[in-house]
Amino acid sequence: MTERDATAAWRYHNATKHSYWSVRLEGHQLDWANEPLPFKLYRGLEPIPLPRDLHATDVPCLEALASVEYPAEKEAPDLPTLASLLYFSAGITKRVRYPGGEIYFRAAACTGALYHIDLYLVCGDLPGLSAGVYHFGPHDFALRRLRAGDYRAVLVDAAGQEPTVAAAPAVLVFASTFWRNAWKYRARAYRHCFWDSGTILANLLAMAAAHRLPAKVVLGFADGQVDHLLGLDGRREASLFMVALGRGTPPAGTLQVPALSLETVPLSAREVEYDEIVRMHQAASLADGDEAARWRGEPPPMPLPPPSGRLYPLAPLPLSASEPTEAVVLRRGSTRRFDRGGSISFAELSTVVHCATRGIPADFLPSRGLGLNRLFLIVNAVDGLPPGAYVYRPEAGALELLREGEFRQQAGYLALEQPLGADACVDLYLLSPLGRVLERFGDRGYRAAQLEAGTVGGKVYLAAYALRRGATGLTFYDDDVTAFFSPAAEGHGVMFLTAVGVPWRRRAQN
Repeated sequence: MTERDATAAWRYHNATKHSYWSVRLEGHQLDWANEPLPFKLYRGLEPIPLPRDLHATDVPCLEALASVEYPAEKEAPDLPTLASLLYFSAGITKRVRYPGGEIYFRAAACTGALYHIDLYLVCGDLPGLSAGVYHFGPHDFALRRLRAGDYRAVLVDAAGQEPTVAAAPAVLVFASTFWRNAWKYRARAYRHCFWDSGTILANLLAMAAAHRLPAKVVLGFADGQVDHLLGLDGRREASLFMVALGRGTPPAGTLQVPALSLETVPLSAREVEYDEIVRMHQAASLADGDEAARWRGEPPPMPLPPPSGRLYPLAPLPLSASEPTEAVVLRRGSTRRFDRGGSISFAELSTVVHCATRGIPADFLPSRGLGLNRLFLIVNAVDGLPPGAYVYRPEAGALELLREGEFRQQAGYLALEQPLGADACVDLYLLSPLGRVLERFGDRGYRAAQLEAGTVGGKVYLAAYALRRGATGLTFYDDDVTAFFSPAAEGHGVMFLTAVGVPWRRRAQN
């Protein structure tokens, strides 16, 4: 990656925008006979079953979501803790059979329910698990060992000696097999890599907080070294970021890393490679640990102009009143229909915003709050708040009214003309001032902005369900959203949209 070069990011972002005409002219038809498998399946590797007797932490979900810093009670995850983290972030929480097949519902939302994100574990010796490189299989809730031995030093070197990676007894690596999502969404699937890994990450960070296990996201690493360790080619499937878990002593020594040649079950009869995805990913890759060390760091300050509209200070509910994190994850879904006649309270909206924007522990973000995105809202039905367009001002802990009015029709249109956007009580948009982000972080900054937005969106999901409301992720008409929130959003790119509202329930017939 060339220092501060963002040519590829701008090209990709602009080429994959949705517009009124693009969705009508693209003519893409789904080839159902060629639909990819939703799992990565290794041939010939024995499963290592994970414990299924998962003990609840009893930590309220809203508290876990809002926890940025917490006292560590575990230095290293044991096997039951790992099982809990994996199940409640990326596990199968429900199976529904239908004539001719079965639908698998996961712990976190995913675009198109295509589940293209895989998790790999690189660890030293842990209680109940020997050192190695493992792949997590949600289909049978088991690990499969790809390499035996302690290979953490490879990650430490790839991350340029990043301190939390160097001290972590275990590291989870998130990766995507692009075709599993591109089958439906084509080149736009690269955005979804970070939307969908972000929603998983939101669950994982909440569960780590509930277990009082230190966790930090690391995006600064040499892609090729990590891909080689995991047996990924960097074109068809590639590593996205790492999460360091726990706190211990650095690994001793470095093992040789021969190439892996493990057979997997074909995803579909044929796969299509999208050049836009490959070019974007390669342009945003880092060559070695030294480049990773130079890349990481906090973003530059990006303050909003002084407010000109009325401010509504947040008034969140007590966070301790919510259910345990595990119970909320099991109940979470993607709302398919909102009750247009329903409303939520300003206290509920305040709670969602507060929990979602407290911060993400990452090597490219500030220790608190949002770093690369701003939160804009279309309020349709929030008791105690006039309907209209808003922006969240973290420094004031308040929502600023940009424009008052009834915007349900516009909200539905902006959400790719989906009724969910119009029927929701509130639509929460993450927009990034991409020019400044990419100037600081180069092409890789596009990954960073999308990942932060996807993770915040995942936190919105969980917070809404913790309050027994509904939520769903939606896509959008990019430039129309920016224009709607301008001039406050001028120069911003849209990263993520989550709609929150009252789920529609069929009323009993008299």
